Amino acid sequence: MAGIRTTTLDGVLGTTSGMSDSEARKAMRRRLFMLLGGVIVAVALIAAIWWYIVASGYVSTDDAYVDASVAEITPQIDGLVRSVPVNDTQTVKKGQVLVVIDPVDQQIAVAQAEANYGEAIRRVEQYFANASAGAAQVASKRADLQRAQLDYKRRVALASTGAVSGDELSTAKDALDTAVAGVEMAQRQLLSQQALIHGTTVLNNPEVMAAKAQLDNARLGLSRTVLRAPVDGIVAQSVVQVGQRVQVGTQLMTVVPVAQVYVNANFKEGQLRKVRIGQAATLTSDLYGSSVVFHGKVAGVGGGTGSAFAVIPAQNATGNWIKVVQRLPVRIALDPAELAKHPLRVGLSMDATIDISH
Repeated sequence: MAGIRTTTLDGVLGTTSGMSDSEARKAMRRRLFMLLGGVIVAVALIAAIWWYIVASGYVSTDDAYVDASVAEITPQIDGLVRSVPVNDTQTVKKGQVLVVIDPVDQQIAVAQAEANYGEAIRRVEQYFANASAGAAQVASKRADLQRAQLDYKRRVALASTGAVSGDELSTAKDALDTAVAGVEMAQRQLLSQQALIHGTTVLNNPEVMAAKAQLDNARLGLSRTVLRAPVDGIVAQSVVQVGQRVQVGTQLMTVVPVAQVYVNANFKEGQLRKVRIGQAATLTSDLYGSSVVFHGKVAGVGGGTGSAFAVIPAQNATGNWIKVVQRLPVRIALDPAELAKHPLRVGLSMDATIDISH
């Protein structure tokens, strides 16, 4: 007859007596499964409580990248590149010279415009002088007319007494008619001269202003021979070389304002239900690792998905349509102080988490 055995499992499962080895193992296995099930249920319960209290108040994505409104440097005039004092990866300040175009053609244009402007001023001054002379001419012709009228009246009075011949009277009449015509001609000339200067001074006369506009345009073209940085940043994509002939609108380089970068985080459409502008966000970068945490705020949500703005958008009204979860870009503005301490570059990967509990 088999003896009585007592099996102890590290003091956890208790004592099993009066059982065979197979029955004892089954009992221990059953108790182990019960213990494991209890642990699983406890972990699941804790996870559910944690998700309800903590995790449900956040949405996260690793589909996030650094972006910025880069400044493209393009010439506004044609010409040969004289110098390029900056290189790729170089940090530049706003107003710093990036490219210099040969200014000789523009300098000649400025000199010609200055000459035309001076000529226009002198021509308009002559208009004013002519108008003054025309007014004096009108006054002179009117004086001649008054003398002719008096002479004619005297001769008409004397003609009745026979003291003046008919020829003298006819000559006086012709002189009167000539004086009248002279006054009319002088008045027309005065009106013509006054029309050129009516309501203006020398400097705001249309001819002078047109010449001044041409001069300003020439000076503007000369100033455009020097291309300067529009913002603080880092030079990127520089393709310009000394001696190269550039055309208007040709992209020569870009300036990336690294102090003003932001993050475009692409969240699934189901995550955006509670996302609002102004909510706090935390981000980490693959560049610095999880030890450096960036803080920011939601600045806006994109107006459409990436597929909606694709060159060839998806045609969903087909028989082989498959639903694909879409993503919308959420712009997150970063803390400038943190950016200054840990600079980021356009295109870097980020992990973004938004607090949607508020």
